[in-house]
Amino acid sequence: MLQQVSKSMKKLDDYRLQFGGRDYLPVVIGGMGVDISATGLALVAARLGGIGHISDAMLPAVVDQERRTSFVRDKLQKYKFNVANTDKSMIKFDLEALAHATRLHVSSVMEAKKGQGMVFINCMEKLTMNNPAGTLKTRLESAMDAGIDGITLSAGLHLGSFSLIEDHPRFRDVKLGIIVSSVRALKLLLKKAARTRRLPDYVIVEGPLAGGHLGFGMDWADYDLKPITAEVVAFLAEEGLDIPVIAAGGVFTGSDAVDYMQLGCAGVQVATRFTITRECGLPGPVKQEYVKAVEEDIVVNLISPTGYPLRMLRRSPAIGSGIRPNCEAYGYLLDKNGHCDYIDAYNAVVAQNPKEVKVYDKTCLCTAFRRFKVWTCGHYTYRLKETANLLADGTYELPSAEHVLRDYLYSTDYQVHRPALKEEVI
Repeated sequence: MLQQVSKSMKKLDDYRLQFGGRDYLPVVIGGMGVDISATGLALVAARLGGIGHISDAMLPAVVDQERRTSFVRDKLQKYKFNVANTDKSMIKFDLEALAHATRLHVSSVMEAKKGQGMVFINCMEKLTMNNPAGTLKTRLESAMDAGIDGITLSAGLHLGSFSLIEDHPRFRDVKLGIIVSSVRALKLLLKKAARTRRLPDYVIVEGPLAGGHLGFGMDWADYDLKPITAEVVAFLAEEGLDIPVIAAGGVFTGSDAVDYMQLGCAGVQVATRFTITRECGLPGPVKQEYVKAVEEDIVVNLISPTGYPLRMLRRSPAIGSGIRPNCEAYGYLLDKNGHCDYIDAYNAVVAQNPKEVKVYDKTCLCTAFRRFKVWTCGHYTYRLKETANLLADGTYELPSAEHVLRDYLYSTDYQVHRPALKEEVI
């Protein structure tokens, strides 16, 4: 009985995540694109001694918005003649422009960073961009050039990613991590990475309740994060590998986080509760949609052209949108042959009814994300109303990222604590 009482009194702040002999808060804010994990969100985590992510999804478009550059416009102008063509194989990214955009964004974040924490960048393998190896190498190396503290490899197995950058001068300096959803996936990565004599610095185990793209099929509900995490922790121990394990997907409270620390994790990655913070990049009205959501509003579907299941809010404007494929401007999901499943879905609908184009099978994910029309979310989004104050006008007061992070650190008994009304902006 005494042991149970002691366990219930544990706080996440009783633990520390260690990298290279240094201690960090065991809280990692996940990388949410496009520009949802905004600069300000990552900087709060770093200032307080934790780890924040930015995302490299569609960085040229993000930089255009921030700096009034013209990366997207220049690409569209170059390929404008091809807009009506269903064959997108000729559309290529200018790798120098891609590198420049990445360096601009990452360097501005790193120059603004304060505190003892770190800023990582989330890098999706599924952003194939009609040149999988070339564009991925460019994105990874440019982020390292600009001084990023760490890179989290996501949305794919990344079996060749280490070898792509092993000649970069920061290859053994920058923190490199991988997101997996099974021991099997981790084993494959470790086998490939061993050829570069460089193992990952951390492993994020993401469960089926995570937001956005899932590393599971539509049978995701048959899986559970805790046994998967325990299996990964046990496997690394058996192999004698001292690699920190970070649990992600459904870690909604500080007590949830403590449960994973007691399983042997070194930290937790969290994102859902930060989607409604003032520092998050989502527009204000969309944040209100997140807070108002009930459990029935959250769905997992296959509208993503990546082939991965996608968790999102049922009311997302991207569902049923009939926008023309915008590959000449964006084209981030074009495979090595210049193909995207949305193009097929769009053309099939147009052939049936060109006057009313509503595509439900897939969505133009590039355009939808850039316009904040696809509202990806974690399973527990419906609990966000527990964390925010309802105001007299029917809207919710948005908490600060610092409040949410501290609530993770100090809360107990699976409760969250709303900030005081009219909380001072920190």
